[in-house]
Amino acid sequence: MSWPKTSTLKGDYVHLEPLSQKHHDDLVEACKDGDAWKLWYTLVPGPEGMKKTIDLRLALAERGTMRPFAVIENGSRKAVGMTTYLNIDADNQHLEIGATWYAKRVQRTAVNTEAKLLLMTHAFESQKAIAVEFRTHFFNQQSRRAIERLGARLDGILRNHQIAPNGTLRDTCVYSIINSEWPTVKAHLEWQLKKVRD
Repeated sequence: MSWPKTSTLKGDYVHLEPLSQKHHDDLVEACKDGDAWKLWYTLVPGPEGMKKTIDLRLALAERGTMRPFAVIENGSRKAVGMTTYLNIDADNQHLEIGATWYAKRVQRTAVNTEAKLLLMTHAFESQKAIAVEFRTHFFNQQSRRAIERLGARLDGILRNHQIAPNGTLRDTCVYSIINSEWPTVKAHLEWQLKKVRD
């Protein structure tokens, strides 16, 4: 079974296209804006590793464990980041939204809010997900605040959850939104986007 089924998801500020190597050059440019790959607590690909990262995500998509997207800014028509459905559990209609990063110039704009609204609307309404999860490093305060602004609740912290590339141990903060919460979360996100337009 192929779940969740995906295609291009369209919004007013961005649209999410299934990731491919055609997005490579834009994504290299986007990752250079802000040097996010240099932060020790993130796993953002650097310019030299972008092709390998895209290939890896496409291979995981072939296996059905990931559905990666390029985040395309409608105004510039350029890819300004990536986001992904991952840790897909089709039998239990549960997935994670993560492996997300953006060019610095679009951070704290409508881009992330609308991208998450598109992904969750598709997951909850079209694909009938019962829960959507978000995970981030304990020390990634910017990511934690962004997840909390979406309306996700902290489920807990997985201590010593992973060994990071630099050898440190990662405590992972796990957040989720469940299907019964979705109508309220959706109203909140739509309100946030309306504030941007006003």
